[in-house]
Amino acid sequence: MRRRLPPLSALRAFEAAARLNSVTRAAEELGRTHGAVSRQIRSLQEEAGLPLFDKAGTGIRLNAQGEALRRVVAGALDALEQGWDNLRDEARGPAVHVACSATFAMRWLVPRLAGFYRAHPAIRVRLSMTSARELRHEGADLVIAWDRASYPPADRARAIRLGEVAFGPVCAPGYPASAEAEALCTPVRIAHEHTGRAWDLWQARTGLALAWQTELRFPHTHLCLEAARSGLGVALVERRMAREELLQGRLVAPCGFAAFEEGLAAIPLSGRAGSVAAAAFLAWMQGALAEEA
Repeated sequence: MRRRLPPLSALRAFEAAARLNSVTRAAEELGRTHGAVSRQIRSLQEEAGLPLFDKAGTGIRLNAQGEALRRVVAGALDALEQGWDNLRDEARGPAVHVACSATFAMRWLVPRLAGFYRAHPAIRVRLSMTSARELRHEGADLVIAWDRASYPPADRARAIRLGEVAFGPVCAPGYPASAEAEALCTPVRIAHEHTGRAWDLWQARTGLALAWQTELRFPHTHLCLEAARSGLGVALVERRMAREELLQGRLVAPCGFAAFEEGLAAIPLSGRAGSVAAAAFLAWMQGALAEEA
C-alpha cells in the first residue's frame, strides 16, 4: 500500500522552523532561501488542512496542532538520522559510540585511547559530550557517568560498573582553607551546577562537616578546577581529574580523597551496547581504571 506522506523536504523545513522558532534561521540551517522554506511550510499546512503556526510579533510560534506534529516529526527524523549513522558506522567497520563529560574525555579518556587502539586496531571509538543534567547522549551506545541519580531507574539498573571513583576537596597552595578534626572550613565553596550532590556525598562518606561563607557554581568540572587553581575557592573533584595539577603542585588536597560507593559506570543505551566492539571497550576501560586505582 502506498504511503500517504507529505514530502520529506517539507517535514524537514517544518521541524527546523519549529525547533528554531524562525523561518529565517531554518532556511540558514537547511541551506535554502527564506521564500523556499516558507512555501514548503505553507504547502504542508494546506495539505494538512489547518495552520501549524501562529503569528508572534514579527516571528512565528507553534500552535497546539503544530506542537503535536513537531513531536512526531522530530522523533521520526531522530530515528532516521540514527539509523543512517548506524549504517554508515557499519560500513566503516566495528565501532562503539561513547558519551561522557568533556572533562573526563579530555583529562582521562582521550589521552589513553592510544592504548585501546593498539589492542584493538580495527575498532573505532566515537565520542560525544554529555552532562548529568542534559543527558545529551546523541545516539550513543554507552554513557559513562558516576552521578546517575538523574537517569531513569531502568538505565541505572543496567549500569555496568567500570571502576572506583574518589572525590576530595582541592584548592590552590596557600588558599585559606583549614582541615580540622571534624570540619573543612573555607571562605568559598566551588560547586558543579549539575552534580551538586557530590559535596553532600563527600560529607556523608567522610563524616566531615563543611563550613563555607559563599559559593561559586560552574557548569563543567574543568571550570571548577580552573577556579580552584586560580585561588577562587575549594572545589570537589574526582582524583583522576586533578591528577596533573596535584603532581605539579598547582593544587593541593587538604583532606585527601574518599571513595564513592556508586563508582564509575557505563549505561548501555542501544542495541549495539552488547556488540563485540562495546565489550572490548568496556573491558579495556575496566582494566585501565583498575591499574590506576
